[in-house]
Amino acid sequence: MTETREARLFECELRAEQNEEHGHYIVGRPIVFGQRTNIGPFDEIIDRGALDLTDLKDVRLLVGHNDQGIPVARSRNNNEHSTMQLMPNAEGMDMRADLDIENNAEARALYSATGRGDMTGMSFAFIVDRDSWDDIDSDHPVRHIRSIRKVFEVSAVAFPAYEQTSMEARSAGGALDSALASLESARAELNEQREAQRLAERRQAALARLKGGKINE
Repeated sequence: MTETREARLFECELRAEQNEEHGHYIVGRPIVFGQRTNIGPFDEIIDRGALDLTDLKDVRLLVGHNDQGIPVARSRNNNEHSTMQLMPNAEGMDMRADLDIENNAEARALYSATGRGDMTGMSFAFIVDRDSWDDIDSDHPVRHIRSIRKVFEVSAVAFPAYEQTSMEARSAGGALDSALASLESARAELNEQREAQRLAERRQAALARLKGGKINE
């Protein structure tokens, strides 16, 4: 599989909060496990355990995937010293980002929009390490993302309301094409297995006929 970045976005509970330890911060869940989502040409499920081996170092928090702007937070080594912490768990991956609303206008605008309920979506950009497919003979197969190799960034996004299980594939950089290439590869592999099985069955049938002829002699 080619290492092409993909992105998914969905409606989530994105909250703006404040306390003495972290100051002004937002929390959300950019990745959700086990939910079947219509991507368009196929359904998709991010399996539990997909983040077990994921590289979560040096991940930026952006607004609307704007990688030309200043990040509003950053997880360098994903520890307590980072301004953003990413926390994989049984449900997916939670995020907490401490925002500098005094010196960063983008962070201030994000905190305000989140507190008002105007910003309710999150997205993440990633590379798939391993996937598999169900119902690949159907017009609408199901993709399982088994393992995510790297998360590059998470974004707060504004878009029309979706159900929690409804995501939208963003095909920037051919990301959707990459997933479809994986599907075609899985279909080709299945066809090869079926052809090999048919050849094996024909050989077995031919051998059975030969053995039967010798016995009759």
